[in-house]
Amino acid sequence: MIRGSMVAMVTPMVPGTLAVDMDALRRLVEWHITSGTDAIVAVGTTGESATLEVDEHLAVVKACVEQAGARIPIIAGTGANSTSEAIELTRGAKQAGADACLLVTPYYNKPTQEGLILHYQAIAEAVAIPQILYNVPSRTACDMLPETVCRLSQIDNIVGIKEATADMQRAGEIIAGCSDQFAVYSGDDATALELILLGGKGNISVTANIAPAQMHALCAAALAGDKNKARQLNAELARLHEGLFVESNPIPVKWALAEMGLIAHDAIRLPLTPLSTPWHEPLRSLLVDTGLLALN
Repeated sequence: MIRGSMVAMVTPMVPGTLAVDMDALRRLVEWHITSGTDAIVAVGTTGESATLEVDEHLAVVKACVEQAGARIPIIAGTGANSTSEAIELTRGAKQAGADACLLVTPYYNKPTQEGLILHYQAIAEAVAIPQILYNVPSRTACDMLPETVCRLSQIDNIVGIKEATADMQRAGEIIAGCSDQFAVYSGDDATALELILLGGKGNISVTANIAPAQMHALCAAALAGDKNKARQLNAELARLHEGLFVESNPIPVKWALAEMGLIAHDAIRLPLTPLSTPWHEPLRSLLVDTGLLALN
């Protein structure tokens, strides 16, 4: 079972052409490994999966796998609103060497709960790789209910869920209704600590993109039951959780990484746009205040 801090890693791009910047991608993977990140989620929502072509998508997964060299798990985002496309991406991710796949609920077409069960069952049967469900109705307009999750958890290679509703009652229902071998992960940085203390196994994090060591320490303390240390670390990260969502993710976090010199500025694909100018100084000040950016 994968546990701890799992970064929902951005996909760096080259300004102008917006081709995937493979050199920067490999540097990010290495930085996360040396910073203590427990697993990398490649080409999830934060990785701009919606605007990468299939060949780009799988190339990113393969590069992450190669750079990691089995030192930490690589989880590939392979969800789609077409079941056949999700199977294609999941199969490709397995061939690229991914350790597991993360599959968002089908967006826009609004399947029923029975449709969700059949969708995920078809993918699980088609590709023998550990699969993690992903529920984020604020983005998909599709809500996977706890009873649906519990039914799907009985499929052998469906091993967990990224629950991004920030609803602790719901998270508790899923934890109580599934076996101990089924991992519930937070998909919301602001409430990740609370979910882990309920029995969750970790956090699939946006904030970990810029504060990997701190997020790893928080998750480790929470998983070890050290509530006081975990709450202290969480309080230190709380402003970052808020600041990284002043505009749609991953706009602010890519800007922050560029300020930190880890990726290039103005390298995000339409329909997303670079961070609006009025947010530059507030976010820059936040990075300085939290020790992530040194004053010149």
